[in-house]
Amino acid sequence: MSHTINVAVVGIGYWGRNVARNFHELGALTTLCDADGATEARCRSDYPSVTFQRDYRAVLDDPFVTAVALATPATTHYEMARAALEAGKDGLVEKPLAVEVEHGQELVEQAAAKGRILMVGHILRYHPAIVALQRLISDGALGRIHYLYSNRLNIGKIRTEENILWSFAPHDISVMLALLDETPTRVFCQGGAYVNPQTVDVTLSHFEFASGVQAHIHVSWLHPIKEQRLVVVGSEKMAVFDDTADDKLVLYPHRVEWRNRLPTAVKARGEAVALEDLEPLKAECRHFLDCVRTGTTPVSDGAEGLRVLRVLDACQRSLLAGGAVTDLAARSGGAPRTAYVVHETARVDHGADVGAGTKIWHYSHVSSGASVGRNVTIGQNVYVDGAARIGNNVKIQNNVSVYAGVVIEDDVFLGPSCVLTNVTNPRAQVNRHALYESTRLGRGCTVGANATIVCGVTIGAYAFVAAGAVVTRDVPDFALVMGNPARQVGWMSRHGHRLTADADGVMRCPESGYRYRETPPGVLRCLDLDEQAPLPAELRTGTRSYREWKGEAV
Repeated sequence: MSHTINVAVVGIGYWGRNVARNFHELGALTTLCDADGATEARCRSDYPSVTFQRDYRAVLDDPFVTAVALATPATTHYEMARAALEAGKDGLVEKPLAVEVEHGQELVEQAAAKGRILMVGHILRYHPAIVALQRLISDGALGRIHYLYSNRLNIGKIRTEENILWSFAPHDISVMLALLDETPTRVFCQGGAYVNPQTVDVTLSHFEFASGVQAHIHVSWLHPIKEQRLVVVGSEKMAVFDDTADDKLVLYPHRVEWRNRLPTAVKARGEAVALEDLEPLKAECRHFLDCVRTGTTPVSDGAEGLRVLRVLDACQRSLLAGGAVTDLAARSGGAPRTAYVVHETARVDHGADVGAGTKIWHYSHVSSGASVGRNVTIGQNVYVDGAARIGNNVKIQNNVSVYAGVVIEDDVFLGPSCVLTNVTNPRAQVNRHALYESTRLGRGCTVGANATIVCGVTIGAYAFVAAGAVVTRDVPDFALVMGNPARQVGWMSRHGHRLTADADGVMRCPESGYRYRETPPGVLRCLDLDEQAPLPAELRTGTRSYREWKGEAV
C-alpha cells in the first residue's frame, strides 16, 4: 500500500475551506474542486501550488488523487461518494453520510466490496473533551448512566436545503451512540417551522434505550445565544461538556443521600478535566490519513455513519407524524438490511446493536440491548447478555457466555469455554441482579481456553491469560499469567511472544522487532508503537508458527 496520500477537497464553501486548510497543513492537499469561479480565484491565492478543478469527474479521473473529502450539501453525498468509491478513491464524507438509509447502506456495502476507506465527518468524535468523556464513562468513573441531554442552539446561518434536524443533530446523535455504546430502540421528535414553512428550524428529539437510559437532543438555529452543551448524569458523577466555555469538560461529584427517609442532594465543587490542546477537525483529518495509510477502520466509519443515519431517519419519520413514537427498526418495506452474518440457528434479538462485518455462528444468542462491534466473530453456542459491551474485531470461541457487566474492548480473543462472571458470591436464594460487578477485558488481550475471570477485575491491554488459569485480581498490560490463582510469570509482546530482557533491560519481539521495557518497574511499555496505534498493515498477517519463531521443530 502506498504511503503517499493525495487528497482532493470537493466543495469549498464555509466548511470546505476549513477542511482544505487542515489537509494542507497536514501536507496531503493536492486538489480543490468547486464549480464557482470566484472560489477558484480565492483558492489559487491561498494555495498556489494546488490544482483546481471545476469538474468533479476530472478529479475522479485523475490517478494522482488517491482520496476525496466531500464538503458538499447532504443531498449530494450519496451520488458523489458512490462515484468516488467506483473510481477507487478512499472517501471522507461530511455528515450525514446520505439522506436515505438505503443509500447509506449501499455506500457501506460498496466500500467493503471495493476495499476502500469510507469515513464520515462526525467531528465531535475527535474532540478531546468527548474522547476523554468516553474514556471516563467506559472506565466507570460516572457510575451507571441514568440519562443525558444535548443542546445545540444558535442564531446563525439558516438553511433551506435541509432542516435543523439534519443540519445540527448528527453531531449529537453520533456522540450519544458512542458514549452509551448502544442504539436507541424508540424515538419521538417534535419541531416547528417558524421562518420558512417548508423547513423545520427547531426540534426536540427524545430517545429510549434498552438499557433504561433516556436522552434528548434539542437543536435550533433560532436561539438568542450560542449554546453547545452536553450533560451526562451518572450514579457517581455528572459531566458537562460545554464547547463555548474555557473548561470544556467538568465533572460534578454530586450525590443523593437519604436523610429521614427523604432524598437529599449533596452538592460538590466541579472538577475541570485536563484536555489535550487539539483542533478536532485536524484530529479528524489526521485520523482519516492514518486509516487510509494503514487500512485501519476509522472511528467514524461508514457503518457508524449508517447507524446515525438510521436514528436520523427515525426522528424524521416521527417529526412528519407529529411526534408519534417511532420504533427505530420499523421501516416501510420491511426491516433494514443487516451488514452482518447470522447463521440460521443463531438468534439476534430486536434491539441488539451489531456492527458491520460481524459473524454470529451456530446456536448463539445476542440479547436485546447488547452492543457488538464491527468485524466480530462469535462462535458456536455463545450467549451475549443485553447489558454486555463488545468492541470491534473481537474473536469469541465456542461455549462462552458474556454476561451483564462485562466490557470487552477491541481486538480481544476469548478461548473456548472460558468463564466470565459478574457476581463474586452468588446464591440461588439471594437476588443480586442489581449488584453485578464490572469486568473489563483490555484491548488486544487473550484469555485461554477454560480460564475463569472472577468479576470485578481488569485484564490489561495485550495481557495473556493462560488456558485453565483462574484470575482473581487485576492483570497488568502485556502480563502473562497462569495457574490457580493466576500469577504473573512473564511478559508478552503485542504479537503474542514471551519476552526476555537483555543486559540493558530491553525486550524485543521476534516477530515484529518492536522493543519493550519496564518503565517504571512492573509496567511494560512498547518503545516503538503506542498501545492505541493500529498495527502497520505489513505486520497484521503472521508468517510463521509460534514454534518456528522459537526455533523448535514442528
